[in-house]
Parts: sequence; structure tokens; C-alpha cells
Amino acid sequence: MHTLTFFPLGNADCCRIKLPNGDRILFDYAHTRDESDKSDKRWDLASDIRDDLKKDKRNSFRVVAFTHLDDDHIHRSSEIFYLEHAEKYQSADRIKIEELWVPAAAIVEEGLTGEARILRSEARLRFLAGKGIRVFSRPEVLEEWLEENGLSLADRQDLITDAGRVVPGISLADDGVEFFVHSPFAHRLDSGELLDRNSDCLFMQALFEVDGIQTKLLLGSDVDHEAIGEIVQVTKKHGNEARLEWDIFKLPHHCSYLSVGPERGDETTEPTDDTQWLYVDQGLKAAIMVSTSKPIPAKGTDDDNCDQPPHRQAARFHKTHTLNREGEFKVTMEHPSCSSPKPIEIEIGAKKATIKKSALGGAAAVISSAAPRAG
Repeated sequence: MHTLTFFPLGNADCCRIKLPNGDRILFDYAHTRDESDKSDKRWDLASDIRDDLKKDKRNSFRVVAFTHLDDDHIHRSSEIFYLEHAEKYQSADRIKIEELWVPAAAIVEEGLTGEARILRSEARLRFLAGKGIRVFSRPEVLEEWLEENGLSLADRQDLITDAGRVVPGISLADDGVEFFVHSPFAHRLDSGELLDRNSDCLFMQALFEVDGIQTKLLLGSDVDHEAIGEIVQVTKKHGNEARLEWDIFKLPHHCSYLSVGPERGDETTEPTDDTQWLYVDQGLKAAIMVSTSKPIPAKGTDDDNCDQPPHRQAARFHKTHTLNREGEFKVTMEHPSCSSPKPIEIEIGAKKATIKKSALGGAAAVISSAAPRAG
């Protein structure tokens, strides 16, 4: 059985995937909790990550993927991970990264500061050394940078994975999961410029298999409706529609209306043809949507009038269609309650995706499960 965990971090991302063999894969890490504020309801991510590894006497992640270098995906990451590029990040209590996954922007982007600059230094060191990293991009995007650093594209070709491919090194046969890359993809990168970090972030489908039953997870990062449209069109062109089916969808950009359509709308956000197809037609029966966000605002409140997500109108669009197919719409800062949010744990097995639910009073956990269905 595989386990996914989404953490209540406000408008910030971290998804932990635990494989049956005990290996862990982490998508993003943003420790947003303010320890000096006792009223802060955001999760103590650092302690959870450390304690979870200690239970299995481990000190490393098999993979840590940073979908892009925005702060809400990397906040305080330099405080917890063992980084090879500088001795100051190498104390014995730090968590090691066996393989780092990043988009090409994390290598070639200039003008970075803070955590983004630190992670860029780590990615560059590993890429130049030729180990412990996988970079997602059209290979030619990295050619000039490699040449400037005394290497050819051929020297690092085996560390680069373009969209439309399965990530090597992790397989259904050996691990019960494989990852298919949707973004960044070729025609956005033909110019060699990476100017839109959100549109050029990692967007993947994880395909799990247990006892012949497949479960599909989409990790949406922060793509907007235009990037989704490009992903959908490229996927259809190559006949890969099954690679955009989903039982679980980590919604893009904290339930922003811009990941659905160009206008917020009054009561609901109207989708484009491509986002309608992805969110509605490709969702399988009893599928689960997860919004890694603050609570959905009530109509007419200050938060409702704010430009920042989550947006009530987008949430209504998603929730309506999720419930129509007997699924669940979950918000990380609302689970199991707004007053006391806790991580959303999803178990993946022969009954596909089931949400582990704990009673508010501290009673023993129970499993909410769906009947097996074709994947």
C-alpha cells in the first residue's frame, strides 16, 4: 500500500509519497508555520518530516522534487535538507536527498535570492557533478549553460527528461509507481527562454498499481488555464489521454480561478474547453480533489474580495463536479476542521484511493473507502 500526505500549510505545498518498501518521495517543501505564534494553525512540517523518517530509522528521501522555485514551494527548505554545495548545510541531523528533481529553470534562471538561490546552487552542483539529480526540460534549453561550464549536452543527456516521457529509475514493476512528465514541455521551451516559472513548473501524473488495480494522481503545481490548455492539446495530439486521467488531483495554485478560466465569475468560474475536459471529463468515479490552501472564503468577506487564492468561485466549480461523480473535495486548512487542521492522508491499495479520517475527539482512525473500480 502507498500513502500520500498533504499538509495544512496555508497557501503552500508539500506532498509526501510513501512507497510500500518504505522509500519516501517528496514534492515540494514549505515550512510556513510561525513557531512564535501559538495561534498559528499551520502544521509543524519540519517535525513531521523528521519524525516520520525516524520511525523507520531513515535519514533520507529517495527523491525530493521542487516543482519550481516560488517561496510557497520551498520555504525554509535550506533549514532541513543536507545540501552538498556548502558545508554550512551539512550537519548530521539534516535529511539527505538521494535524487533531486527540478525543472530547467532551477538551473539556468538568473537573479535569484534567498531559498531559491540556495536551491539553484545545489541543483547546479549536482548537475555539474553528474549525479543525484534529474532535470526536466527539452535538452537543448540546457545546452548553452552546459557549454559555458565546460560540458556538452551529451555529457548530461542521461540526467535530462523531457515532457511526454516516463521518469527513469522508478517503475511499476519495482516500486508500484511510475511518473509521467507533462510539463515543462517542448514548444514552450523552443526559444530557450524560461520567463514564466509557474507555466514551466513540474506537472506530473503518478500512476500507482496494487494487485493489478491502478490509481492515478495528478500533481498540478501552479499552472494556469493557458498552460493547462497547452498540456491538454499536446497530450491529445500524441494520443496520451489516459495520462491525464485522475483519481486524485492536487489542484494547481491553491484553488486559483486562473487555473480554471480567465474570469473569476460571480458564483462560479467558467472553465475553458480544455480545463473542462481535464477537471470534469478526466476525473474518474469517486475521485478526490485536494486544494492545498487556506479555507475557502465565504461570499462577501474580505478574503473573498482578495486577488489571492483560494477563490470561492473556483472552489464551487471543482466541488460541484467532484460531488457529481461521488468524489470528495478537500481543503488542507479545513481538514478535518478549520479550527484544528491536520494532514490529509490518502491510502492507495486494491480499493484505489481512500482517505484516512480521524474523529475530532481523538478516537481511533477509520478508513473511508470506495469500492474497487477500473483505472
